[in-house]
Amino acid sequence: MGNNLSQHTFGFIQSCLFPYYFHIGSACAFINLTIFAMCHPSELLNEEETMQITVFFICVIVAALNAQWFGQVTSDIMAEMHLIEQSYGLGEDAGWFPHKSFMRLCQLDSHYRELTSRLSIYHGFSSLCNLCCIACNGLSLYYTAAHLSTL
Repeated sequence: MGNNLSQHTFGFIQSCLFPYYFHIGSACAFINLTIFAMCHPSELLNEEETMQITVFFICVIVAALNAQWFGQVTSDIMAEMHLIEQSYGLGEDAGWFPHKSFMRLCQLDSHYRELTSRLSIYHGFSSLCNLCCIACNGLSLYYTAAHLSTL
């Protein structure tokens, strides 16, 4: 989509889809934690199972943080940037590569420059949360695969 749609159309689609993605990730992480906790009573947990439940808990926290805060703030900042870009006639080009017009807009408009900086920060934190969830799910899969004989 990023190569074929205008930047604003692509951004709008992302801002509609990402909340679902983040909330589904949160729900799945919570379901994983709940099922694991129900099947492994706390008084019988060994060290590996304690680590596994900790990984699930971290995944729930990070996914919820991303769904409730980082993802929403990122979309809000992006929407505000789109309004500024539209006022300058920018954002209707297709493609991923930053244009000189956007760089010039950063030089001309201090508010836009601040939004660009904030967007980078929140998008980075959102990406880190997503990577953390992927790592937690990878550890969970590793744990499950290592214990297939006991299932």
